[in-house]
Amino acid sequence: MMKIVVIGTAALLLAAPSIASAQAPSPATSERLNAVDRNTLMDMRIDLTKAALQLTPDQEKLWPPVESAIRARAEDRKARVAKISETVGRRADQNAVETIRNRDPIAFLQRRSEALAQRSADLDKLAEAWQPLYKTLNPEQRQRMGALAVLVLHDMSDVVERRRAQAEDED
Repeated sequence: MMKIVVIGTAALLLAAPSIASAQAPSPATSERLNAVDRNTLMDMRIDLTKAALQLTPDQEKLWPPVESAIRARAEDRKARVAKISETVGRRADQNAVETIRNRDPIAFLQRRSEALAQRSADLDKLAEAWQPLYKTLNPEQRQRMGALAVLVLHDMSDVVERRRAQAEDED
């Protein structure tokens, strides 16, 4: 029964960003709330993951590097999104003809490559941080971790699909 409650709570917390973004607040409010909400949701997700795993005292000692890697990855993502927003903001000042005329596909590929390399490095660090803890998890804890991973991946695929639909609507 406890597993069902934990997994249900996990699903709710992981779905919360999707629900919140679907409400589309005004741009001025969105910026102010996003930073606070993002940090709150990250704290909740970290706490939920830790609670779902029900770590033993020995396992608790291995948790801080995992939490640090999760937070570092989130900060790097925030920096990448800010860089993209800056680029998009500069292009918003141009009309469509200027934007097309001034496109540089090589620079785009280089920026994309750098972003993917950073994401790859962040995932490597996250995997390295998780590995010592994961080795100590019992089968039940590993099953709960797998369930949380499935929920996260499902939430991510929903976000990707929503962005694709939004891009198609804008075109």
